[in-house]
Amino acid sequence: MSRIVKGGLIQCANPINDETRPVAEIQAAAFEAHIPFIEEAGKKGVQMLCLQEIFNGPYFCPSQDPRWYDATEPVPGPTVEALKPYAKKYEMVIVVPIYEIEQPGVYYNTAAVIDADGTYLGKYRKQHIPHTSGFWEKYFFKPGNLGYPIFQTRYGKVGVYICYDRHFPEGARLLGLAGAEVVFNPSATVAGLSQYLWKLEQPAHAVANGYFMGCINRVGTEEPWNIGKFYGSSYFVNPRGEFLAEASEDKSELITADMDFEMIEEVRRVWQFYRDRRPETYGDMARLLP
Repeated sequence: MSRIVKGGLIQCANPINDETRPVAEIQAAAFEAHIPFIEEAGKKGVQMLCLQEIFNGPYFCPSQDPRWYDATEPVPGPTVEALKPYAKKYEMVIVVPIYEIEQPGVYYNTAAVIDADGTYLGKYRKQHIPHTSGFWEKYFFKPGNLGYPIFQTRYGKVGVYICYDRHFPEGARLLGLAGAEVVFNPSATVAGLSQYLWKLEQPAHAVANGYFMGCINRVGTEEPWNIGKFYGSSYFVNPRGEFLAEASEDKSELITADMDFEMIEEVRRVWQFYRDRRPETYGDMARLLP
């Protein structure tokens, strides 16, 4: 018997590429650019929707400019509150990636999860923080400290893994062990550097752990940093590593896919990775340095 859940992903270009404009104005424009796509998702019957990494603004990490600390907000906070009515109106789970402030000077790259009745369920904080050319994230974010939570939503169990996290199979496995049926990976990644990994790593996580993944990347080139083109190509992949839907490389859009969560049991009966794993032999993974 099938258990179909319609998923949706939104990739969206930043509408204001002008560093001289106030941060609040840039954020407001980015938020408003997403509303038509959120409405479209609701009208199409999407039951689980995920937005891109730090969706309400540009990817400002190529700078090391403290003015972007003004983009922070509590989670839950105003953006979560603004999206709750859409979740409730369309009975749609929404994963909302936000720049979070916990206290003055303590900031996280976070994703809030809102259930289909508008209830805030909790948040995931990005665990792995890169610090390399064009991606100076340690200037802006502390590493996450909430572990790898699973959110029991109306339609199924949701995990979140944010952007650079996807390069680390350990957390992806922990999400599976905790019962995730779908893992969303909101990202901001440009052509070059890791593009060849975009369609390798996450299908591999889906197969190795027996769950669905929804992988989101933004589109366009963002001023004034010009670190490269955000190449979109958002997609859904099933536990067999098969692509269910894929977005374009250069267009703001919503994509949707039907995920049959009954496939998880079917696949795991064939590939018994959870039965055959040997955690008692993996101790050196945590002990060995680096």
